[in-house]
Amino acid sequence: MEKSSHITTVLQAGDPRLQKFSLFASLGTEEQAALLKLTDILEFPAGVRIVSAGDPGHCLYVLLEGSAKVTVEADGCEIEFSKIESGDFFGEISLVDDGPRSADVTSIERCVLLRITRMTIGVLGGLQPSAAIQILGAIGRALVGRLRASNEKYLDVLHSRSPY
Repeated sequence: MEKSSHITTVLQAGDPRLQKFSLFASLGTEEQAALLKLTDILEFPAGVRIVSAGDPGHCLYVLLEGSAKVTVEADGCEIEFSKIESGDFFGEISLVDDGPRSADVTSIERCVLLRITRMTIGVLGGLQPSAAIQILGAIGRALVGRLRASNEKYLDVLHSRSPY
């Protein structure tokens, strides 16, 4: 989708708000500055689909302001996987494998997002290798955490269906 309106949020290196984001908490001011020069800030009003399941993915988004819901459609019903809020990020799977989006993400309220592409990470790796490694590490930790949570839910379902 990526249709955005006028951007009113400005983010600069050293901004204390960056420290609350897991992707940026360990970055120094120079590393933040290099990253921010390579990214875009997008704004979406409430009720707008930010990404759609099945669409090509090439970036992740960090939710700077607002909230959104992550949903999939199954048997004609919308199933909400999660709600994401300021500081959360989504789209990391597509960033890693360039595959299609696995879910829809829709803004609940006005959302301001930082878009990080695969190219952003590659260029950042040349300019500030430590920053790129730290961001990729944070993405990896998030993916592992989400996989563990999914595994627990799957096991809970299996145990609830067990005759024992």
